[in-house]
Amino acid sequence: MKIKRSLISVSDKTSLLPLARTLQRLKIEIFSTGGTLDLLKKNKIKAKAVSELTQFPEMLGGRVKTLHPKVHGGLLFLRGDRKQAKEAKQHGIEPIDLVVVNLYPFRQTIQKPSVKFEEAVEQIDIGGPTMLRSGAKNFESVTVVCDPLDYPKLIEELTQNKGATSHELRQELAAKVFRHTSSYDREIARYLASKSSDSNELPCRLDVVYERSETLRYGENPHQRAALYRREGGELKFSFKQLHGKQLSYNNLLDFEAAVDVLREFKAPAACVVKHNNPCGVSENGELVLAVTQAIECDPLSAYGGIVGLNRDCDDETAKTILEKLSFFEIIAAPKFSKEALLQLTNRKNLRILEIPNLYDTGPYDLKFTKMGVLLQDRDQPVVLTEAKLKKSLKWVTKTKLPSRDIDSLIFAWKCAKVVRSNAIVLVQGKKTVGIGGGQMSRVDSVKIACMKAEARTQGSLLASDAFFPMADNIDVAHEYGIGAIIQPGGSIRDPEVIEACDRHGIAMAFTGTRHFKH
Repeated sequence: MKIKRSLISVSDKTSLLPLARTLQRLKIEIFSTGGTLDLLKKNKIKAKAVSELTQFPEMLGGRVKTLHPKVHGGLLFLRGDRKQAKEAKQHGIEPIDLVVVNLYPFRQTIQKPSVKFEEAVEQIDIGGPTMLRSGAKNFESVTVVCDPLDYPKLIEELTQNKGATSHELRQELAAKVFRHTSSYDREIARYLASKSSDSNELPCRLDVVYERSETLRYGENPHQRAALYRREGGELKFSFKQLHGKQLSYNNLLDFEAAVDVLREFKAPAACVVKHNNPCGVSENGELVLAVTQAIECDPLSAYGGIVGLNRDCDDETAKTILEKLSFFEIIAAPKFSKEALLQLTNRKNLRILEIPNLYDTGPYDLKFTKMGVLLQDRDQPVVLTEAKLKKSLKWVTKTKLPSRDIDSLIFAWKCAKVVRSNAIVLVQGKKTVGIGGGQMSRVDSVKIACMKAEARTQGSLLASDAFFPMADNIDVAHEYGIGAIIQPGGSIRDPEVIEACDRHGIAMAFTGTRHFKH
């Protein structure tokens, strides 16, 4: 399809001049508006104002300039339809064969911290989307471009085909236009809704699109395909950068996210080892080397093949310690890595090294995709955000109470239990885990598993449970292994029996009043 006349009106003028020069060289007539027209003329590219085409001036502060039958008629009329061609000629409508338009920067505008509502509204483009949609609907005859990244492809086709474009390219660009305009409209709808709806309510509509950002090695198993999709055009609250190693798999990403959830619970230097979506070791220590050592030593057998996560920058000493203590692990993640640390870590060819600079950035909701639809809930925010309040509100329900010097260790256990799959039981000594049991159908089995993992370290340890104890048999097992204190939400109809068992065995127990199931 030979191009004779074009219309260019862009907000983002990136890479526009090479395209415009190509159009001029091919003797394609150019019409333009506002700042785009000024740019073309300044660079000695022959172009006419759209007002010459419409015989109507730009008006209403620029709100109306391309909304005219001579623009949209020129884009929409069917070239092979004799009746429409005759009607267009009767009204002085000439065909427009190429539209190059990108839209007002609405998304960029609303991301400014101090933007005013009126300023945002003025960045709602009307003429641009309308021209794009008109041209895209008639892609059999019209080439329409909304993304500067497509200019080189268009230039190549125009050059090779002496000013013509292929049907394949026109259809590809038309599909991109409708994706682009629908995304633009969704962004506007979300913004306006956020300014008018009750912020305390969950959203009544989830109007988001996810686009494929990368293909993964495979899914949960090698015979399953998998890819990572990110929210289209959305501002990422959390992201990472892979510095080294093999391509990530589906399971890698799930375990990595679980590690991030663990690390967010701590502001002091902390480390964790995650395996199959569960931490198998967590430690908080003023010295990062000690934290990672203790995290690995909690369950070194399970740590093999896991993920190591740090909430502080990884230096050479920390890297050396991890490499000495773990013969094989899939991923190491940290906010940053020193040059010396990277030199050591990259010696392991397949080790994936992930940088997580915005570790503590999270959104307000958790989403889970199911076969029925999408489940949305408020995010279970890190305990560390309300730690001071928690310490004051702990309810001691037993005759024995824990000394104040040990309260921080008990809160540490509570943080760890929050990020273990239910039914979650965590044993700690100081601020390091010594036994973790989770993901069981029976809570007493989780207690037994945690104690089995801890071995002799159960003596005098503190126990955290993510939910209430349904029966006192859990307490009997805890006593058998020498556990000194328990933290749990409370709320069972058998709480009196559980409390009585603790009193009988001399175990201190505190209720938090908050459950932290993690399914």
